[in-house]
Amino acid sequence: MASTYLERTVSAGNQQIFTYSTWVKFSNPSATDNALFGDDGGYPNFFVNKNSTQQLRIGATASDTSTIYELITTQVFRDPSAWYHIVLAVDTTQATSSDRVKLYVNGEQVTSFSTETYPSQNANICIGASGNAFRIGQFSGVWFFEGSMSHVHFIDGTAYDASAFGEYDANGVWKAKTSPSVTYGTNGFFILKDSASVTDQSGNGNNFTVAGGTLTDTLDCSANVFATWNPLDKSISGTAPTFSNGNLTWTSSGAGVGNNNAVRGTLGASSGKWYWEAKWVQNVTLWGMQDADAGDRWNSNGYWFPQTGSYGVDSSGTKTVNGTTSASFSALSANDIVGFAFDLDNSKFYVSVNGTFVNSGDPTSGATGTGSLGDIITGKFYVPIVGNGDYGSSSISHFNFGNGYFGTTAVASAGTNASGNGIFEYDVPTGYTAFSTKGLNL
Repeated sequence: MASTYLERTVSAGNQQIFTYSTWVKFSNPSATDNALFGDDGGYPNFFVNKNSTQQLRIGATASDTSTIYELITTQVFRDPSAWYHIVLAVDTTQATSSDRVKLYVNGEQVTSFSTETYPSQNANICIGASGNAFRIGQFSGVWFFEGSMSHVHFIDGTAYDASAFGEYDANGVWKAKTSPSVTYGTNGFFILKDSASVTDQSGNGNNFTVAGGTLTDTLDCSANVFATWNPLDKSISGTAPTFSNGNLTWTSSGAGVGNNNAVRGTLGASSGKWYWEAKWVQNVTLWGMQDADAGDRWNSNGYWFPQTGSYGVDSSGTKTVNGTTSASFSALSANDIVGFAFDLDNSKFYVSVNGTFVNSGDPTSGATGTGSLGDIITGKFYVPIVGNGDYGSSSISHFNFGNGYFGTTAVASAGTNASGNGIFEYDVPTGYTAFSTKGLNL
């Protein structure tokens, strides 16, 4: 969401008993005060956020700025590929202090906290005060959310545990209940159910408005997690790259010798046929797949490509095959869309530009490798990778691993995709699929 947030003003409700439930995917493992749910600030207030040390922090303060309750987990939450189900249940009428505020993550109650302050019995919280503002993705104008959210519930007047909103599937994986049987109460709502819709699905009509920007929809969800770039798995020399739009936009602002950056994807494979796309914006950028066991992502000439176990192309039209580079196709123009088809079953890789595979490539040719750009070493585990050269400034690319967006712009005319997994600008070659957890299990 970055600077985007959701807001609505509430009427008088229950100030002692409520439940908040959401699924979230944090994109920035180093963000400070990543706000999930709160109000418009000042005192009294309430908040749910991930703090600068990547712990969940929930709290409420009184009008005199004193703490009503505050819990900070000892557990940290910094996996940029993980969806977390977070449930906060508050009932200050309970006799036992620790029963008055409960926190659940992925179906399990959290019991270990670095800070643990519970409310006094029957304490009132401003969350049910008439005229107060609910904000999702922002608190007090200074904390914002970075990542994705879905299935956001608020229950006014009942404290539910996590089982009201989630359940284990046959494989023991915690998943969302898409239509939970709960009583929402006066201020209750259910938004972001199936898309980026802020229309309340609870039946209360407690709709939200979008402020500070726009929302983008995504196919990424707890049931099918798509690859993104992993800020925790990067090589940096000089100025570090930045990531935005759910870690799907890469910006490397370093220029000159020694400013070499590369980052690898959150998902990979040792077999199968995989497709993804990149929209090139400006300056030399390098994309491809790399053996996950490879060491440095670049050499002294400023490229991560020329080394054993790297396969791909750069925006000048140069390709690399297992450490050897050569010219392959015409240099790209701004906003060209490059498609990558990696056939790990037959050890070949192919590249398209604006829907046409270079060298008359045919990714469906199998073992013949018709028009492939090179042979891949077998028996390795490969991950997508992006890097920059050591010259130019602001190397920028947007990536689509199947979410259907380049940055904040949806694909213009979705191509065919026989796998049914992901939305891409151009046709996905038959037999190929997106890098996602569903794709890995097809």
